[in-house]
Amino acid sequence: MDLYTATMQEIEINFRRLSPLATLPVYQSELAAGMDLHAAIEVPVTIEPGAIAMIPCGFAIEIPPGYEGQVRPRSGLACKHGVSIPNSPGTVDADYRGEMKVALINLGRTAFTVEPSMRIAQLVIAPVLRARLRETTQLSDTARGSGGFGSTGVGSTGS
Repeated sequence: MDLYTATMQEIEINFRRLSPLATLPVYQSELAAGMDLHAAIEVPVTIEPGAIAMIPCGFAIEIPPGYEGQVRPRSGLACKHGVSIPNSPGTVDADYRGEMKVALINLGRTAFTVEPSMRIAQLVIAPVLRARLRETTQLSDTARGSGGFGSTGVGSTGS
């Protein structure tokens, strides 16, 4: 038994091709968490600095109840070009059946061109827990309390 089969769980997800340009998402390594999403475009799309473009992937998927799809930036595009996802991670709900599209934002200083079939994002399938909220007049005490942004040691040299 290899490391993958000993530690990973698999679920089946239906995939419906909406465009002949669609590329089936695939994991690029044995232990990759995300599948690469590809641009299903015929001609390059240039994204100017500060602009957002919706890039179609050319397919729809059927995520099983109890799971979600998380659309995340590709680290190479983010680090090398400043290209990210404005609502990262984007959520694909289990009841969504429309075309998978990725909103890309160019946070870089120069225009960025998305080429046909380019890997533009990652799709991570993750389990979802639903919360049942219960109204109360008091919450339990913690050491942090109501300390907000930066209250846990921003700028400290400790671990």
